[in-house]
Amino acid sequence: MHVTGSGGPHIEPQYRQYPQLTKSQKFQSELISGAMWFWILWHCWHDPDAILGHFPWPDASEWTDEELGIPPDDEE
Repeated sequence: MHVTGSGGPHIEPQYRQYPQLTKSQKFQSELISGAMWFWILWHCWHDPDAILGHFPWPDASEWTDEELGIPPDDEE
């Protein structure tokens, strides 16, 4: 990387190589991704209904064999 006459950084294009990131770019990307995960996990903890739904979970022990698709015992 070298500085052009205008004072701004100039990065040479590279064929099939990873881009060269500055320390500032790496710090900013980690800061933004950390803030994103904080936002997601904070809302998962404080508002779990947004993911799990706003309804009571059904009690599977109350379901009948017919509702579960289980044939009657006398049927062969």
